[in-house]
Order: sequence, then C-alpha cells, then structure tokens
Amino acid sequence: MSEVPTSREALWEMIKSLGGKESFELREMTRLGFWDESKPEPKLTKEFLDRRTELQKELHDLIQKQQRYESRERILADIHKTRKEEARQRRLETREKREQERLERARLWAEKKERDIPWLGEGVSGGLNHTECHRGRLEDLGLPVLELIEDLASAMELQVGRIRFLAYHRRVSKFSHYRRFYLQKKSGGKRLISAPMPQLKFVQYWILEHLLSKVPLHDAAHGFVPGRSICSNASPHVGADLVVNMDLRNFFPTLTYPRVKGMFRSFGYSEQLSSVLGLLCTEPELDEVELDGQRYFLHRGDRHLPQGAPTSPAITNIICRRFDARMSGIAKQLGLTYTRYADDVTFSGPSSFRADLPKLLWRSQAVIQEEGFELHPDKLRIMSKGSRQEVTGIVVNEKLSINRGTLKRFRALLHHIERDGIEGKHWNGATDVLSAIRGYAYFIQMVDPEKGAPYVKRVNAILKGERWKPEVRHPAKGYVMPDHRKEEPPPPPDPALASFPDGKTPKGPSRNVKKKKPWWKFW
Repeated sequence: MSEVPTSREALWEMIKSLGGKESFELREMTRLGFWDESKPEPKLTKEFLDRRTELQKELHDLIQKQQRYESRERILADIHKTRKEEARQRRLETREKREQERLERARLWAEKKERDIPWLGEGVSGGLNHTECHRGRLEDLGLPVLELIEDLASAMELQVGRIRFLAYHRRVSKFSHYRRFYLQKKSGGKRLISAPMPQLKFVQYWILEHLLSKVPLHDAAHGFVPGRSICSNASPHVGADLVVNMDLRNFFPTLTYPRVKGMFRSFGYSEQLSSVLGLLCTEPELDEVELDGQRYFLHRGDRHLPQGAPTSPAITNIICRRFDARMSGIAKQLGLTYTRYADDVTFSGPSSFRADLPKLLWRSQAVIQEEGFELHPDKLRIMSKGSRQEVTGIVVNEKLSINRGTLKRFRALLHHIERDGIEGKHWNGATDVLSAIRGYAYFIQMVDPEKGAPYVKRVNAILKGERWKPEVRHPAKGYVMPDHRKEEPPPPPDPALASFPDGKTPKGPSRNVKKKKPWWKFW
C-alpha cells in the first residue's frame, strides 16, 4: 500500500501519475475497502454524468451569486446591466418591426401609385378619393364611361405615373410643360401664347377628340367649331342697319381651373377624373428665375386655360353654352341676331333697334358679369349702315368683303416685292413676311373667292421666285399687257431710221431731232 499524500502538491502528483482523477478515486476506494479489486472497473452512466454537470453548473452559479450579493454596488450594477440588455433587445425588435412595416407601406404605396393618383399637389388634391361617376349622363352625351384613373390611363395608352407627371401642380419646378412666346396684336400690345410640349399635347389632343368634340354646342358659337369660321360668324349680320360688337376682356384667364373641373364634373365624370382632366387642360402663369446656375419656374396666380393649347377653344365654347343661350334670349326678345366668335360678341338688327340700344347694353353687361366674364370698355363698337361695319375683321355692309384700305396696302406690298424683292418688307408686324402674305391672300380668297384667286396666284408666284404677270389681251390694240403694270405699248419705229440696217443713227441732226436755238435769241 502506497503512502498517503500529505500535501496538495503531492496529491496532484499522485493523480497525474495514476492517469487521472477517476483512477485515483478507484484506488482509494479499493484501499479503504469500498470496492473489491476482483470486480471490473465501474462505468459512470450518461444520466449520471449529465446530472453531475448540471449540478456543477448550478453550484458554480450559486457561488458567483453569493460573491455578487456580498456587495450592494455589484448587485445594482448587475441589475442595471440586465435591464440595459433587455432594453437594447426590445429596441432591436422594435426597429426591425418598424422597418418591416415601412417596407410594407412602401410596397403598398408603390402598388397604389401604379393604379391610382392619391396626391397631385397642394390646393388641388381635394376629392381625389371620390371615384363615383354618373353613367347615365355620360352615355347620354356619348362620352366614354371612365370610372377610375386606371381606365383613363388605359384609354390613353399611358401609364398612371405619366399622367400624374403631366397633371402634378408644383409651386416651384425646374421644368415647364409649355413653351411660351408672344405674338403681336393688330390693336397693339402682345399676346402670350402657351404651346404645350409634345407629351402634354398628345394628351390634350386625346381629350379634344374623345371628350370635348362630342359635347353639343350652342348654335351661336362659331369660333373653333368644325365647319364654321369668321365668315359664318359674319354672314348673319350682312346688310343690317345697326351692328353692335362687344369684346370680353382677358377671356382665357377668366376660365380658371375650378370652372374647367366643374365642366368635366357636369359631364358625369367622378371628382377624381374631373380633377385630373382639369389639371391637364390648365396652367398658371409662370415667373422664370435663375439661381446658382439653375433655372426655376415659379407659379403665380390661379390655374387657367392656356392660350395655345388644343383643348382651350373647345372648353371655352362648352363653358359658354349658358352664356350663349342667355345672350340669344336677349337678342330674340329685342328682334336681333346674335353670334359669338371666341371672345367677340356681335348683335345686329334693323334701324328701329336704335331705341332699344341702352336696354341691350344694360342686359348684356349684366349677363357678362353674372357668367364670370368682363366687358372690355375700349372695344365696344356701334356701327350704323352709313359707316363701315366690320365683324371679326370682315366688312358686312352689303356682302362679305375686305377693307379697301387694307387691300390697297396689300396690293402695293405685292407690287414692291415683285419689283425690289422681299428684303426690308413687312406686313402687320409679322417676322415671316412670305408666310404672312400667303396667309392674307388665302384669307381674301376665303372671304371673296373671285377677288382672292388672283392674289393667291400672285403670292404663289412670289413664293416660287417667279414674277407674276397675268396676260390680258387688249380688245382693240391686240397686244399683251400685264394688268397690274398698266404698261403702254412700245412706240412705232421711226421711218427715218428704217433705211439704216444696222440701226445706228447717222451723223448730223435728224429731221425728227429738234434744233437748238442760237445763243443770241435768248435775249
């Protein structure tokens, strides 16, 4: 029997020499009589080992807790650390949950924007969630039944996002859907023209063709109506004793976005589609500024019909249907004839109508104000039969004709162009003189075909670079003469020069040449 170790170091040396703790314990149990050496070496079960490991861990934790609880500060630090870890874990869970919710909202918003327009800018987005339309009213007018913005995009063969881009109302933007320029007015001043860009122009032409052109108009409207013109507007007033012409001031700007939206709403379309269509057909005035090398467009004022958009004329005629009906009623009560071409209002009647003239002016002005328009006081004209009566630029005294003074100036201009060329010539302030004279020649032909045909032929010859000389055979003399030149026939040849075949004049005075007086006969 070996010696029993008396120190820790000796004990650890013996354990190492025997090959481990289990061998040392077995030897000691045998030495002390707890185990028979003849029996096989005992094996610990897995359950025993697991239970021992668990108890050792619990014992270790209890020892650590005992050590921690010996100090109050250490206990508080542990509690604080535990709470911080729990709070951090909760924050991570909350952040992850909110991120998932944000991604889900973004996905739903993207899907909604692909099929709907929930927002179009400040001040114009009210009612975009109302999608109820009046089917019966739309079918009565023969208009396409469109309920949702998806239906409108599908009919236009565009994406909803493209329509939103064209209709979005921005207070400040870096681009504009219109190209703006000025045209000179005949009466002086400049007229602002807003021409839409190609994408918006395509949408406006679709609205004009599929919606606006199917709405019936009042018979008194002649402006921008298929089959009608300024001639059809002036014809009813030919030969009248008295003609009264009125002009509406700022005609297009007075037709604002709410009125245009209300027009589409009256067709039967929903609040949502009416808002979108109204925004596509209107535009506010812009101020163009530059900041740090970047150009910005600042919107000012209310949205209104742009003068230059293809939809604007048709919208004016539709909105003015009640205006035309009321003015026609006034004309019928007074025995007059009424027509309207855009913002040009005309009444005509017999000479007995002069007594009712104050009544006409008072009633007309009241209707103009009630319908949201404004009478231009400087363009009110009352023309009697003894003076020149003009309706939309056409003289209507006896028949449709052109102002003689203007026609005379135009004829003189053509003469100078044929003689000297186009350089330095102008016509009514136009920059492109050739296009201007061509348009005016066809205008003369439209009003008076017989009188206008020679002018059209003459202008076309100028455009081709030729000299226009219509040949008119003189009935008596038999030679050809340009009627606009009024040239005299060439003089007959001198019989005294007929004997000289080379055509040279002989030396010495001819019998046809007058002799000079001697110098002394002057006194």
